Amino acid sequence: MKNLLSFLILSIVTTSIAQTSINGKVVDAQNQPLVGANVYLDGTYDGATTNDLGEFLFSTEEVGTQALVISFLSYETKTITNDVSQLTNLQIKLREDVDALDTVVISAGTFEANDNSKVSVLKPLDVVTTASALGDFVGALQTLPGTSTVAEDGRLFVRGGAADETQIFIDGIRVFTPYAPTANNTPTRGRYSPFLFDGITFSTGGYSAEYGNALSSVLLLNTIDEPTQEKTDIGIMTVGGSLGHTEKWNKTSLSVNASYINLAPYNALFPDRNDWETPYRGAQGEAVFRQKLNSGMLKFYAAFDSGDFELTQEDINDPNGAHFKLNNSNFYANTSYQGVLNNNWALQTGLSYTIANTKVGFDESNVKDKENSAHVKLKLKKRFSSRFKLNFGAEHFTTKFDENFTEDNLDVSYGFANSISAAFVESDLIFSKKLAFKVGLRSDYYNLSSDFKIAPRVSVAYKTSKNGQLSLAYGNFYQNAPNTTLKFNSEVEAQSTSHYIMNYQYVNNGRLFRAEVYKKNYDNLVKFDSDFESFDANYTNNGDGYSQGLDLFWRDNKSIKNTDYWLSYSYLDTERDYRNYPEKARPNFANTHNFSAVAKYWIDDWKSQVGFSYNFASGRSYTNPNTTGFLNEKTKSYNSISLNWAYLLSPQKILYLSVNNVLGFKNINGYQYANSPDINGNFARQTLQPAADQFFFVGFFWTISEDGKDNQLDNL
Repeated sequence: MKNLLSFLILSIVTTSIAQTSINGKVVDAQNQPLVGANVYLDGTYDGATTNDLGEFLFSTEEVGTQALVISFLSYETKTITNDVSQLTNLQIKLREDVDALDTVVISAGTFEANDNSKVSVLKPLDVVTTASALGDFVGALQTLPGTSTVAEDGRLFVRGGAADETQIFIDGIRVFTPYAPTANNTPTRGRYSPFLFDGITFSTGGYSAEYGNALSSVLLLNTIDEPTQEKTDIGIMTVGGSLGHTEKWNKTSLSVNASYINLAPYNALFPDRNDWETPYRGAQGEAVFRQKLNSGMLKFYAAFDSGDFELTQEDINDPNGAHFKLNNSNFYANTSYQGVLNNNWALQTGLSYTIANTKVGFDESNVKDKENSAHVKLKLKKRFSSRFKLNFGAEHFTTKFDENFTEDNLDVSYGFANSISAAFVESDLIFSKKLAFKVGLRSDYYNLSSDFKIAPRVSVAYKTSKNGQLSLAYGNFYQNAPNTTLKFNSEVEAQSTSHYIMNYQYVNNGRLFRAEVYKKNYDNLVKFDSDFESFDANYTNNGDGYSQGLDLFWRDNKSIKNTDYWLSYSYLDTERDYRNYPEKARPNFANTHNFSAVAKYWIDDWKSQVGFSYNFASGRSYTNPNTTGFLNEKTKSYNSISLNWAYLLSPQKILYLSVNNVLGFKNINGYQYANSPDINGNFARQTLQPAADQFFFVGFFWTISEDGKDNQLDNL
């Protein structure tokens, strides 16, 4: 009996020693209890969930050092490693998970068109289905706030900046010649088809330290990482034809796209104001090769295009008109690699090479341009935690530009060789779901002018409510002089701007509102003392200027069934003293007011999508020599309404129609004045109008794919 009693006592003591109680309380950053949090010992079944007071209690037979895991939805998981005997009366504070979808994002100056982005102002589909864009991604971006309408040019003019102040990148690598050359008073188009891109970031200011040599804006284009299936795309259009094919293998894919454009048949049906000897004709080809590797993706992108035309345009100073001809060929190759290294390191690297040849004939003058440019870049990224990420890298740009000019007995050649070396570092600091910083520093060395520039940049975002946030951005930006200046004087210094931006953004259930105010200060702008850049001009960096304004954007795809629309408005106040300006004035490419309305409506019964775009821009400045002053008058306002219709003949066959400026507004791009006054001392003038008031387009597009469902609606 005594032995049995001793055994029972020993068993009770042993059991009490083996069972260890683990308890504590789990709260958030504001010390509010978290109800339902999971608390458990890693690798065991021992654990509990917190009660209404955030408290937990459970027992375990585990001994020694153990890992206690505390997890809760939308919060960062926390692990406490200690001896189980010390895991009592714990006071545990969890931080919000900053990788969650509702975490603040820095949005100052940035528009996303990406299905994978937390906040996309546009989707990839929008870029090519906007009625006024005619399938050009640049045309679609011109419906966003911050851009100016310069109808005769076609390039991006952003927040009072000239078109060459915007730089374009494909997969992070620079594109040196993004636009096809064109005739005077005729808008250009982007060289690259949206067919091969699935993500676009358009920054109107305050952009990352990773990007340089751009005073106003950067446009980032990302090629598709992995096609979903093999397919062939065929297009027959009133202006030409296109053919594309995608082939997939195990870890490899190849997409090719080719097109041929000839405007002769169209111009025969719809003559315009130009006297065409050879209407525009051109061929284009693109290819993307993708190779999946064990820890990354290798891409090779190449594009080639060639085009020519010849015409005579009205000229008030020449009764026979101005004769103009052009022949251009352009090759662009881009190789990029993006992969993951050990210990949360990531690598991104790439290089691009451009060869561009242009021959221009203007009356008795002939100009031949040849440009060879390259960009090489290396970037490393380290993720220390979800709250701290570091990017740093280096890049090098090089350009060799040669020009030959002949006229009568004159034959001269000139050009330049330029290189820019740069390094950058930038960190993302996320303090909570509500507060995030991006701090960066960039340094550039401009070889021609021996300039070394340091450019600090900082952005901050704060979540003001569940659906609203406020962002601020500041940065210094530098850019070398354009080729038109460097070919005559290679010693001018880099030009500079400072950006100040404040942005408010509200996103809720398919509705998005953005309001942004900004200020840009220009300094060191290039000036010269002749009518145009020339050999005998004197060049300085004495120019300066400012640009400030307000941008508003609203998008809604929920309020009206089957309807998606957006509205954009920009107010721009800007003046600058640059080029051959005798005084500071509003440049002739800047509109004070710009407004765009875009709508798309799907009609189930008709199996159709119809689109509408309206663009308004207030008049632009011009100089009237019959009155005193410089850039002293304004053209009338610009108006254009465009419509398109995509009809699905079958799931893979589309009939597409579009009309630009359907009401035929008589827009005026400016005026040309006579070189000499008449007998009354007045300078005669003629109106500079678009070559055609309207443009009609009809196309048939057929996709042949594995699933029998894919079509080219994404590309229209």
